[in-house]
Amino acid sequence: MLLRFRAANVRSLREEQELSFVVPAGEESDAARSLELSDGKSLQVYPLLGIFGANASGKSNVVFALKKMREAVLGSYAQWTSYQGIPRDEFALDPKASAESTFYEADFVLDDGVRWTYGFELGAQRVESEWLHAYPKGRRQVWLDRDAARQNVFEFPGDRVHERALLVRTTRPDALLLSRAANDNHPQLTRIYDWFKRNLWDVTPETERAQREAYTARMLLDDAARGRIEELLRVADLGIRGAEVERRPGQQSPLVRLLHGSGAEEPVALDWKRESFGTRSWFALLGPLLLALDTGAVLLIDELDSSLHPRFAAEVVRLFQAPWVNTKGAQLVFTSHDSSLLKSPRGGRPLEPGQIWLTEKDDGGATELYPLSDVDPGPEEDLMDSYLAGAFGGVPNVTQGQIGRRVLTALAGEAERS
Repeated sequence: MLLRFRAANVRSLREEQELSFVVPAGEESDAARSLELSDGKSLQVYPLLGIFGANASGKSNVVFALKKMREAVLGSYAQWTSYQGIPRDEFALDPKASAESTFYEADFVLDDGVRWTYGFELGAQRVESEWLHAYPKGRRQVWLDRDAARQNVFEFPGDRVHERALLVRTTRPDALLLSRAANDNHPQLTRIYDWFKRNLWDVTPETERAQREAYTARMLLDDAARGRIEELLRVADLGIRGAEVERRPGQQSPLVRLLHGSGAEEPVALDWKRESFGTRSWFALLGPLLLALDTGAVLLIDELDSSLHPRFAAEVVRLFQAPWVNTKGAQLVFTSHDSSLLKSPRGGRPLEPGQIWLTEKDDGGATELYPLSDVDPGPEEDLMDSYLAGAFGGVPNVTQGQIGRRVLTALAGEAERS
């Protein structure tokens, strides 16, 4: 499970920002799961976090940073050779940022209960630093300490890492040692690499929909998965009673027709192209959702509400929150503008304050990321109303009618100039 993620100098994340799934000490949570650690202690960890904020406040950049860290781990050894320097997306509004390193760090727990911290700093031409720490008995073990500014760039305190001389000799200055180790299936470090490979999957509902539709369609060929997909389509109240699926020789994706109807009427199978945008978006999301739930993976969904009805978005939240559905400890990070996710139709809170993260930009255009729990809302406070009123920050600083007045002022100015 992912515990914390930190990043700096990535797009609008100028200074170090942290996203944490861990419930702060002393706080109670009904949504959190108890994660048993190898040292006998336990942590309370949220199954999902939602990031809210105004347009261009940096919500998507948090997900982008998570995705870029994963891409670096998986591709630095094989793919970065084609670049002139290291591919980065540093903060663009400060000229000094291009000369500074880009920072990533993740804390996570593997299946054996051991907590690990892995991170690195990337310069324009080389990996400036890289580190790997383990906490098998609650105390830190340093497995890797890389510093490009030292004469001895790589140090392995405790000599825990096997094949150290080979790794040092074959790791390029512009590649991560973890990526290099996994390329040869290193007996110890590959499992750290595999955590990144099996987690931080990125889904943007408005993009790559065709590929995700095809993936969900292939899942329909499995009887167990088919039942769950059809049930989720029915729960979403789309008037769908089932699905027809047909293999197509020479085609990777089977042919799918959703069955529409109600009551005792004979259902009608619609051609896929006649399905609504919302139905297709929901269908395309089901495959990645079920895969994450089945494997206990961390899923990233940017702009959850961009092509989904609020009811569908709320259903995604419920899937990850419900322990009887999310039995493998899957986690979700999503961004959204939809304030209705902060309030249930009959009152109550679908998300706890510690699960709600807000983004705001300062005067220099840099993003600040913070949990709503830091603002300390009242136990009975209506989070949606207070959020929309600007009590917590993270909303556009626009007064009622301000945009219309600006348009009229601009039109008047154009008329005078002409």
